[in-house]
Amino acid sequence: MKQMKFAAIILAAGKGNRMCSDIPKQYMNLCGNPVIYYSLKAFEKSAVDEIVLVAGADDVEFCQEEIVNRYEIKKVRAVVAGGAERYLSVYEGLKAASDADYVLVHDGARPMIDEESIDLSMKMVPLEKACVLATMVKDTIKVVNESGYAVDTPRRNSLWAVQTPQSFDRELLVEAYSRFFNEQSKGGELPIITDDAMLVEQMTNKKVKILPGKYSNIKITTPEDLEIAKMFLKK
Repeated sequence: MKQMKFAAIILAAGKGNRMCSDIPKQYMNLCGNPVIYYSLKAFEKSAVDEIVLVAGADDVEFCQEEIVNRYEIKKVRAVVAGGAERYLSVYEGLKAASDADYVLVHDGARPMIDEESIDLSMKMVPLEKACVLATMVKDTIKVVNESGYAVDTPRRNSLWAVQTPQSFDRELLVEAYSRFFNEQSKGGELPIITDDAMLVEQMTNKKVKILPGKYSNIKITTPEDLEIAKMFLKK
């Protein structure tokens, strides 16, 4: 019986404009190491078979020399250039992980991911084919119209904040991308793809399973997030 192969696709191609810094957020200093280091180290210590790191086109050599080699991240199979949009970067990672059965797509700007959450994703994705980590929202959410007025208040217990990794049967995700690119080539109006789960939802009939995430698994988006991450790491 063939042994299942798991690949982690870690995204580090973002600009991080909301950080108000010339340094992309994934390379900013967090307790003595670049933010991206913590994600790579977590997957290095996990049971995944390999890592594909997706960097900005101008940062591939930097990531290979100053991140992967410097910190001795042995599971990194390739450092590849990403695209102009997040979903294009994921697709480049998918191509590099061509012999994997399952892929775990993770934002490199989420440094607090842990082995327990990775293990849960690896356990569930062969059963569900598509699953994401998420947490129930704590705040009341308002739907606001273009004029700035609240028009709806969804029930809070139905709302979940999605995290990464988002884990998929690789063939399913490739199928979703193929259909998306096919529709794109026809020139039709397509939704703005904000994450891979949305792509699978829109382009296939597969429902995405929600897995319990951790509130500590924050994404570094603003300077305040960096301070919060420091507190988690110090604990």
